[in-house]
Amino acid sequence: MKRLLLAELKQETATFNPAPTTYDDFRIHRGEEIRADFHNTATEIAGALDEFALDADLQVVPTVAASAVSGGPIHEDDLGRLLDEILERVRDAAPVDGAYIVLHGAMAGESEMDPEGRLLVGIREILRDVPLVASLDLHAVLTDRMLESADILVPYHTYPHTDHYETGQRAAANLRRLLAGEAKPAVARIPMHMLVRGDELLTATGLFGEAMRMCQKIEAEPNGLAAGVLIGNPFTDVPALQSNVIVTTNGDAPSATASAERLAKFMWERRDRLVAELTSLEEAIDIATSDEGLTIFSDAADATASGAPGDSNAILRGLLEREFPKRALLSVVDRPAVEAAFDAGIGATLDLKLGGSLDPDRHTPLPVTAYVKSLSDGDFTYEDGTHGQGGRTAVLRVGQQIHVLATERSVYVVGRKVYQAQGLDPTEFDLVIVKSPNGFRTHYESIATRIVPVDVPGATSANLRSLPYERCVRPIFPLDENVSPPL
Repeated sequence: MKRLLLAELKQETATFNPAPTTYDDFRIHRGEEIRADFHNTATEIAGALDEFALDADLQVVPTVAASAVSGGPIHEDDLGRLLDEILERVRDAAPVDGAYIVLHGAMAGESEMDPEGRLLVGIREILRDVPLVASLDLHAVLTDRMLESADILVPYHTYPHTDHYETGQRAAANLRRLLAGEAKPAVARIPMHMLVRGDELLTATGLFGEAMRMCQKIEAEPNGLAAGVLIGNPFTDVPALQSNVIVTTNGDAPSATASAERLAKFMWERRDRLVAELTSLEEAIDIATSDEGLTIFSDAADATASGAPGDSNAILRGLLEREFPKRALLSVVDRPAVEAAFDAGIGATLDLKLGGSLDPDRHTPLPVTAYVKSLSDGDFTYEDGTHGQGGRTAVLRVGQQIHVLATERSVYVVGRKVYQAQGLDPTEFDLVIVKSPNGFRTHYESIATRIVPVDVPGATSANLRSLPYERCVRPIFPLDENVSPPL
């Protein structure tokens, strides 16, 4: 029987977020509890476990699965503790015949700019030359250490990301081929000095979907193993930040290179379409005021799904200043406000300040009078079956029309369940604010009359020129002029 090591480390970092991520922000599953906790979830781990189960000769050895909501750079000591814990579990599991490592690919510490590469190097040193496959979010920042340490890197193919489970299956299938001696990876990688945003990245409708279908066609060929376009997380400002094409074939280096060049050319020649179109807050409020039905504001600038702190009050401030006449639902991460609400109790009306508790340089705390509608422990389940922990949570009503979901800790405000868990049904509102650039569409497009990407300040603004880049590859599109093409 062949033993396969399984581990996960996932967090998307926004280096422009001043609030650091700590060890306690990670939800950590250890050993056999991984198998139980991820059963029947729409995750890479579940997909891989189901794929491995097809072969009775394979024994999976779960080690550590650690993940955190996207956020600021990981505190250096906490990052070291996290990586050391995973590597210690890997040592305890060795020897094994192969390994599958689930990664996001866009993590950053306060000084370590490539945590995933460092982890893969450490795992490779322990396991030596056994087959090693890793999966990546398509927002991964690809580094040399990742390329050198893994035999095959398997990226997502969808945005919004709806193929976590399928990616786990693809990665596990590739590992099975390596174990059987049926695959000899030939890898081609082409870096592209470009950062991209906007609706053309939607794989169901945008031009990026054409690129992903090209990748799927490559994988479906007899010698295809893995293919993807890694567009990087433009908010992870590290030296390797740029976009990359990566193609892996079975022993056919010329084919891998030709396919990668074709993908790179496709993306580069269409780069001008990969810039986000945003709407001013004033215009967005006018739209929401006049439109019938449900309007969704995408606050990508404070997207907790991209690594922002979630404490923006820019849209709330605008709604109050404009005396928005309809029912609105939004969220804010604000521990002091939640503490005040818990001290006051359900049914109390109190004066407090909302927002700006984590990123005060961008968001000034906003004085409001709020009614405490409900209080909870903030535990809930996301749409994919995984667990969300917002810490203590308060639902506050500001005026008669605006409801604010205030949490102590950052959560993904992408799907509807984060609101529904607190008795807030988005379909009962005229305006709902999500803190996500596009991932929310899977959950809201079917019920929304209008979706508006709003241009407001934030650590993850799609207006990339508004962000203080210091480390990424330069020159780079769209920040600079006269950027050299990849080929």
